[in-house]
Amino acid sequence: MNQNITRIAESVGRVIVGKNDTIVKLIAAMLCEGHVLLEDVPGVGKTQLITSLSRSIGGKFNRIQLTPDVMPSDIAGFTMMDQKSGEFIYRDGAVMCNFLLADEINRASPKVQSALLEAMEERQISLDGVTHKLPRPFLVMATQNPVETYGTFHLPEAQMDRFFMKLSMGYPSEDEEIKILERTEKHNPINNIESAVMSLDDVLKMQDDVKRIRVTDQVKQYIVKLVNSTRDNRNTILGISPRGSIALYKAAKALAYIYGREYATPDDVKNMACAVLAHRIILSPQGKTAFGTNEAYVEHLLSEIIVPSMSAK
Repeated sequence: MNQNITRIAESVGRVIVGKNDTIVKLIAAMLCEGHVLLEDVPGVGKTQLITSLSRSIGGKFNRIQLTPDVMPSDIAGFTMMDQKSGEFIYRDGAVMCNFLLADEINRASPKVQSALLEAMEERQISLDGVTHKLPRPFLVMATQNPVETYGTFHLPEAQMDRFFMKLSMGYPSEDEEIKILERTEKHNPINNIESAVMSLDDVLKMQDDVKRIRVTDQVKQYIVKLVNSTRDNRNTILGISPRGSIALYKAAKALAYIYGREYATPDDVKNMACAVLAHRIILSPQGKTAFGTNEAYVEHLLSEIIVPSMSAK
């Protein structure tokens, strides 16, 4: 594994027990400047995971607890008149940071979700005819509870598609849970991260390095075949758009970089496919009956499509 990535993973590992695959994919999303939706039941460590990543990297971290009464100005900020100068000045909203934790995003109203959408897609906000650029890197890490529906708003497909990945941590094993009990006995494990192990400039450099990872024509064709197979298919109502294929292309390059390779392989594509593609699909009634979940459907596609040879790198 790349030494810089190892440092970040080890720092996050001081807080999070196990879940190495989730940690690696979260780091990969950061390297691709992609936003992450972490969907899981309460209490499994979603917020701790996201907070530990932001603490491991020197940068500004904001957290907003989204509820129905949160206003778009809480997200984007607002302009007000300075009583002394008589000029309008901009007051930062939650998005003016490097890492934004949007807790329980499905509790936010559609207006707030729309305000967040521009920041996620354009990496800027527009207020009173003035555009304010967001700092780099900028990463939204949102959480939502999949089992609770009271007081929640459905995330529209357009916004789901803006999330680079959707991840789930799952329950810990018995051994992992014993370690969790021991870590939380005296203090909050987040205090195990005393200082950042990486600067923002280091992250920006790694993001540039990921862009230079080579991808052969065979791997590109493999990505396109996988994405195309979800379109005009009786098992889907909504297939994957080109934004999904671009995301999978970037994710495969990021995984190759993480493991110290200069080129991406079909295995990189397969390892990232469910996290990048599953949330972009809407299954038809027939598809739901046959596969149950979007993830199972993507796994089925991976088993059906021929993996290309990597004889030429």
